[in-house]
Amino acid sequence: MKDDLTTDGEARGVAVSDKDKLKPTDGSAPGEASEAEQTPPEEEAIVQKVGEQQVADLEAQLEEAKTQAAEYLDGWQRARAELANFKKRMEREKAQWEEDIRGEVLSSLLEVLDDFDRAMDNLPDEIADHDWVDGIRLIHRKLWAQLEALGLREIEVEEGQPFDPRFHEAVTHEQSDDHEEGAVIEVLRKGYMINDRVLRHAMVRVAS
Repeated sequence: MKDDLTTDGEARGVAVSDKDKLKPTDGSAPGEASEAEQTPPEEEAIVQKVGEQQVADLEAQLEEAKTQAAEYLDGWQRARAELANFKKRMEREKAQWEEDIRGEVLSSLLEVLDDFDRAMDNLPDEIADHDWVDGIRLIHRKLWAQLEALGLREIEVEEGQPFDPRFHEAVTHEQSDDHEEGAVIEVLRKGYMINDRVLRHAMVRVAS
């Protein structure tokens, strides 16, 4: 009997209920944090202020990066546009330089064309049918074909058409009963153009 009581007593002394396990040892109510675990309001304010400052700094850095990126993009676009304009200007200058060179070469050959024209216009009838004359005509045609390929073309002038200072050079002004005032009487020397530019004006007589 004594042993049973001792055993029961020891059992009752050692046994711990589930409710006892949930009770805090410091005497605080269940679910409440201890004073040591709670963050003081001052520290919370400091943490919040530091966080806000960091966010503000990051936003400022982001805006600065955006501004710098926009400046870089603008500079790149300007440089690209300047390069494109430079290339176009160089192409125009190159084309103009090539045309000027062609103009100088063709101008030096105009007197040769004049000599051919005078020779063909003043051929004596007795030699007009000779084979060597046909050879000269062939050379003249080949020369003219080569010059046309370089952009040379003759300024077309007809007798009686109005004088045009853009294409004609008046050598004389003469009274004429057969032509109206300001009309071309005769072409004394042919004029030529290279593409759309006058290389040499046609020399003409003009009725006054």
